[in-house]
Amino acid sequence: MKTIGLIGGMSWESTVPYYQIINRTVKERLGGLHSAKVVLVSVDFHEIEALMRAGSWDRLGDELGEAAIRAEAAGAEMLLLCTNTMHRVAPQVEARVRIPLLHIVDPTAREIRRRGLTRVGLLATRFTMEEGFYRDRLARKHGIEALVPATGDRDEIHRIIFDELCLGRVLGSSRDEYLRIARGLLERGAEGIVLGCTEIGMLIADGDLSAPFFDTTSLHATAAALLSTDDAVAGLAVP
Repeated sequence: MKTIGLIGGMSWESTVPYYQIINRTVKERLGGLHSAKVVLVSVDFHEIEALMRAGSWDRLGDELGEAAIRAEAAGAEMLLLCTNTMHRVAPQVEARVRIPLLHIVDPTAREIRRRGLTRVGLLATRFTMEEGFYRDRLARKHGIEALVPATGDRDEIHRIIFDELCLGRVLGSSRDEYLRIARGLLERGAEGIVLGCTEIGMLIADGDLSAPFFDTTSLHATAAALLSTDDAVAGLAVP
């Protein structure tokens, strides 16, 4: 079994499900008392968020690159950024380590394509919805178009993430707003909805929408657990 390196704390509210999902998946796959081998490097989100607001992306790349180095030094054999937005600096992080980084877009896109979809709505932070790093990877690498809400709705999605979800506040009124915005994207032609911020799964549950939704936290963590156990599963096979 390979050791998974998590760079978390962005926010810690969404890092907790990563640990739970990874361990649950390993247990289901290997049985018995098996649990995941995990290295967690957790950053102070107060400092990270201030740099995001200031647009200091080079500094953020350095900060998370240093976190990646610490995870690798502690024995991690693969790396996950437990956040969608900070994949804005994924190339800088990858350049600082020898171990592979599992990009959050890729397992999400594979599940979208497995469901036969090519156009999705994207709910995320303003950075993820408005900058090209996320939507461009979906389109260029996976042939998936991502629609984003109108400006006012993008502002409200962003506000709820930082003022509520990152603080552990889950409000019914905010759930209603997200579902209203998601339905608007479906009316514009989206075939499903990507929960493109790792906190949004706290707010929207399976069955809340008539269309498929794709929880990036769950898909990212599950993919890591499966990758980490591939050799172990092969070793259990009977010749």
